[in-house]
Amino acid sequence: MKDGENLCSNDSNKGKNSYFALVQFGYPSMNYFDELITLLREEQQFDRLQHETLLLKSSLNERRMQGVTWFPVQIIDMELGRGDYLSVSLNRTNHYDIDHKFRFGMPVSLFSNHNPEHDRIDGIISSINREGMRISFRVDELPEWSRKGKLGIDLLFDEYSYREMFNALQKGRELSQDTKQGGFVRKLIGAELIPIKSNEAFFAHPNLNVSQNKAVQQILEADTLALLHGPPGTGKTTTLIQAVKALLKKHSKQLLVVAASNTAVDLLTERLDAAGVTVVRIGNPVKVSEHLQELTLDAKIDSHAANKDIKTLQKQVRAYTEMAQKYKRNFGKTEREQRKALFNEAYRIRREVDQIQDFITTDVLNKAEVITATLVGANHEVIRNRIYETVIIDEAAQALEPACWIPILKAHRLVLAGDHNQLPPTVKSRKLSRDGLSHTLFEKLVERNPQLVSLLDIQYRMNEKIMQYPSMALYNGLLRADSAVAHWSLEEDSEPVVFIDTAGAGFEETEIDGAIFNVGEAHFLAAHLSVHMGSWTASLINEGFLSVGVIAPYRKQVSLLHEVFKEDERMKPFADFIKIQTIDSFQGQEKDVIYISLTRSNAQQQIGFLSDVRRMNVAMTRAKKKLVVIGDSATIGSHPFYREFIAYTEAIGHYHSVWEWDISAI
Repeated sequence: MKDGENLCSNDSNKGKNSYFALVQFGYPSMNYFDELITLLREEQQFDRLQHETLLLKSSLNERRMQGVTWFPVQIIDMELGRGDYLSVSLNRTNHYDIDHKFRFGMPVSLFSNHNPEHDRIDGIISSINREGMRISFRVDELPEWSRKGKLGIDLLFDEYSYREMFNALQKGRELSQDTKQGGFVRKLIGAELIPIKSNEAFFAHPNLNVSQNKAVQQILEADTLALLHGPPGTGKTTTLIQAVKALLKKHSKQLLVVAASNTAVDLLTERLDAAGVTVVRIGNPVKVSEHLQELTLDAKIDSHAANKDIKTLQKQVRAYTEMAQKYKRNFGKTEREQRKALFNEAYRIRREVDQIQDFITTDVLNKAEVITATLVGANHEVIRNRIYETVIIDEAAQALEPACWIPILKAHRLVLAGDHNQLPPTVKSRKLSRDGLSHTLFEKLVERNPQLVSLLDIQYRMNEKIMQYPSMALYNGLLRADSAVAHWSLEEDSEPVVFIDTAGAGFEETEIDGAIFNVGEAHFLAAHLSVHMGSWTASLINEGFLSVGVIAPYRKQVSLLHEVFKEDERMKPFADFIKIQTIDSFQGQEKDVIYISLTRSNAQQQIGFLSDVRRMNVAMTRAKKKLVVIGDSATIGSHPFYREFIAYTEAIGHYHSVWEWDISAI
């Protein structure tokens, strides 16, 4: 059989057209999954080396600041749980303000500072919040050393996520080679054409605009794939919620809704619940919200009527276990047999508990209209074997493709939602970021199947002058501002978007150990903001507080800005109104006012990862009423995106030089 022959129908002309269409949109390599496996293996090796280097060569305090260690921690509770696991609850006793990378399902190591190299035991996080976590250890009791010295928790390298991604890719490869059973996969990788259905019905929801209704309609009509392109502020989540409700009404079958981050999953879970959808969240939410906790599988199991029996039986298990453990090391045959009998009875009851828990879990899941999880969480043991009529992946443009295949292989129909003009997925190897892993499945499918893309074109967040440049630069000028936000601004402010040029001011960047920061720019930003904060907040007394975001592309610049604001007496009254973060941390947020410190200023005109304009798109589109961008035109102007942005601010009369202010006092 010649390449492409399987693509042809009995109608030869139609077959030729199909083949040419595939060529036009990029016929995939027959080694599609092999190439992904190779890329993922290289990323895994790089990631593991980075993590091991951090744990081995960094001090305890450095690890704590990097978010991979909690120390000290205090054990507050422990009990034998399901599957002979010891479940241990512990809290960190300080440093609550330090961000961390611990998440549900990740491997960790409990250690004692008495002998941290040898006194260690590994476990898995079963739940986590800001102050504490619960860890499952495959032992009956903790070692003796756990009662000596201070305890800490190290985050171990996450082999589990990589294993799940590799398994999905290998299964995808097998299906892609099966012309009978692998049709769905083959269509997604471009080996077969995706048929386009004609419009059967018109979807019209009164709370959605025209583009949103068209998107829901396309999702309902899709046999294989629908792509929802949602630029900033266009109501992508709102559209998805209505699409979920419409799909449930049409098919009456359970849906799986997933996203790359826990934060995105939390948002979807809350929004679905608010819309009256019966939803179960797999895994533990990042948001510390009592209501969100109630939507988790664990909480629904706890509140199940049959759970009363489990609690009674668990008390019996603890009683028998405690009786058995009272026997000392030196005892006779009779005592040994009694100890064994007690442990056997505890074991028998735990088996009975497991059976009841299986029943409760299945009952809760079967009653759910929608299951939500992260991409890797879609293969959680409790839902591993479930198949869904439709799988929806939100924030798909931020998701590594190998992770996307985990939920995709559980679907008959796929909906991807995202914006490939915002933040890409995190790829730790810079080489792989250039060579392939940063090119997402969402992007590939948009490129190959433009006819399946629904663009949301009305945004509800920004003043139209803030929106206009990103629209022109990245969205072909297709975005429009809703009338409710098009002209909103701060009181007596005529410049919703401003560029302040620091060229020639001597605000040179500094680089120490690879960390880049700009002292002069940080101090100028604080001074400029402090001048306006008083009048802005005063004008909004009747409307509520003013929200301000300060964004920098570099972590060191963010740290510096925190220090400058903390030391500036003028800013202390407004500390509660201002959030200072990196661009990546601001994804999904919005503020009345956004300040951006571009940071880069050097004679070589080097701008580093500012050249990824998707990051700047995210930063700019966080602003609702006012955007202030501060940077050195002599440096950033070497890149066409920034050069054209500066030209845009000049054209609308909102370009300013730093020399318009008295910088001698800074």
